[in-house]
Amino acid sequence: MILKFLKDYQRIARFKWGNFEGMKGPGPTFTFPIIHSWVKLDLRTEVIDIPRQNNITKDNAPIDIDFLIYLRVMADEASKAVLEVENYRQAVIGLAITTLRAVVGEMTVDEVLSQREKINTTLRTKLDDETARWGIKVTNVEIKTLEPAIDIQEAMNKQMSAERIRRAVIIEAEGARQSAITVAEGEKQAAILKAQGHRESEILTAEGDQQAAVLRADGFRLALEKIQSTAKDVSANTMSLQYFETLKSIGQGESTKYIFPMEFTNLLKPVSYTHLTLPTNREV
Repeated sequence: MILKFLKDYQRIARFKWGNFEGMKGPGPTFTFPIIHSWVKLDLRTEVIDIPRQNNITKDNAPIDIDFLIYLRVMADEASKAVLEVENYRQAVIGLAITTLRAVVGEMTVDEVLSQREKINTTLRTKLDDETARWGIKVTNVEIKTLEPAIDIQEAMNKQMSAERIRRAVIIEAEGARQSAITVAEGEKQAAILKAQGHRESEILTAEGDQQAAVLRADGFRLALEKIQSTAKDVSANTMSLQYFETLKSIGQGESTKYIFPMEFTNLLKPVSYTHLTLPTNREV
């Protein structure tokens, strides 16, 4: 009798007289060498390194690829890894190689080189679906190297160099265009500002002329009103003086009776009669 102590991540598939008896572990497990046989399994994640493989792309370009596969045996389906496949590691490696060639064969070389993550995801999905019947879970796939043939690399380098030159020319042309646009825009704005300044200057000048004309007109109007008022006063005084001169001439005559119009009496109102001296013995 053999006593085995299995760790948490260990299981054994025990057979009795060649018949599968079940999965044992973790903990102590008894086996009898003549009666029992067993296959030991590790439930931890394993890493399988797939060696470099030569693949042909959709556009017939050879490319070498090597990658890693991360997988583990499912605890509740561990028996399948023993009963359904002779060596699940070798089975996974063979399946990975053929799946990679199928995936790469549907892509161009440019797509293969630029879509590494897509290839990883596609490989993981396809391998996980295929290995589920063996109780295997593929958790991840990582491509390590993508290496096209030498002539393909040289052609790609020339293409990239030409692309860099093209981009540099485009960037330089775009810079020149933007510079020209900026200069033209600046000149446009300067012309607009100049025109606006000239217009505002003209408006201010016109408004000043208008205000000056209004002030001159007001001055003329006030002057005319002053002249008219003064003329009225002068005319009234002049008439009064003429009436007095006439009255003086009449007083020196021989007539003793005089008739004066009403306007003359109105003219005499502002004049004091004490200053008026007429000849005596004359009837007025």
